[in-house]
Amino acid sequence: MRFRRMVNVVSAHAAGEPNDVITGGVLNVPGRTMFEKMTWLQDKGDDLRLFLLNDPRGKVSLCMNLILPSNDPKADFGFVIMESDYYVPMSGTNTICTATVALETGMVPMTEPETRIVLEAPAGLVPVTAKCRDGKVESVTFDNVPSFVFGLDQAIEVPNLGRLTVDVAYGGMIYVLVDAAAVGFEIKPEEARHMVEIGERIKAAAAEQLPAIHPENPGIHTINQTLFAGPLLETERGKVSKNGVIVSPGRLDRSPCGTGTSARLAVLHARGQIAEGETFIHQSIIGTEFTGTVTATTKVGVLPAIRPAITGTAWITGFHQHVLDPSDPFPTGYRLNDTW
Repeated sequence: MRFRRMVNVVSAHAAGEPNDVITGGVLNVPGRTMFEKMTWLQDKGDDLRLFLLNDPRGKVSLCMNLILPSNDPKADFGFVIMESDYYVPMSGTNTICTATVALETGMVPMTEPETRIVLEAPAGLVPVTAKCRDGKVESVTFDNVPSFVFGLDQAIEVPNLGRLTVDVAYGGMIYVLVDAAAVGFEIKPEEARHMVEIGERIKAAAAEQLPAIHPENPGIHTINQTLFAGPLLETERGKVSKNGVIVSPGRLDRSPCGTGTSARLAVLHARGQIAEGETFIHQSIIGTEFTGTVTATTKVGVLPAIRPAITGTAWITGFHQHVLDPSDPFPTGYRLNDTW
């Protein structure tokens, strides 16, 4: 049988968040940088994302990562991150999954006990240190792009919710951070549906009322994630907090969220609640964990910024060949609002 398209995909999850990795079937994409390649896909090649993420092949909670050659001599390879509704400049779980897949499948040579590689994300270069044993990546630590605060204690009006005080920060994506208790949440699994509904309303209000543009890349703009932040606790392991990140078009990140952890670290550091080198354990709604630290301080434009390092683990869950039959009536899939 002749297929119009065949795409090889390795499935993986990091801390419970499913992030698949495209390893074959796409030769390259126009653009000098990963940001330009991401923009080309968004504007001219979005059929690939729709084909893989929409029903009947994909699902609302799935992300896809496209491994591509990088033109940056410092990078081992690049990748473009495709989420349900957006192409995003950076993602922690997608970085962890992509690095794990590249190493465990032999796309990049693995060195034990530690492999160091550099990935080019659309947001910039991301150095990765993978701890490896017996052919398995036991953990991935990535040095995220500089993260910073746009504003603390900002007031917004949310329809049917009223006035809220929020923070806005960048950790590879732009977040509105909300005290979970202030809107009645303990960040428990049984709250998930309600958190999504409230989180999407907060995001829409914040995006309209609090304009946010990255000072060095105006192509990165607009609040597109809500993070519900739990209380910060002092423990023997370090400072610990739960969080829940809402991903459009309306679902909870299953993981503690790498870019959300970076944005949270930027806010905590700006408030003097966490010091450089201090351990921060971020927990998800399902109890999985990432460890974060502030490794250095810097500036992005005129804004004070931090350099966060995030550690987590991914597991490969399957290998797939997604194909498109020429007679398939849904070459770019479809969506129904029972899940989408």
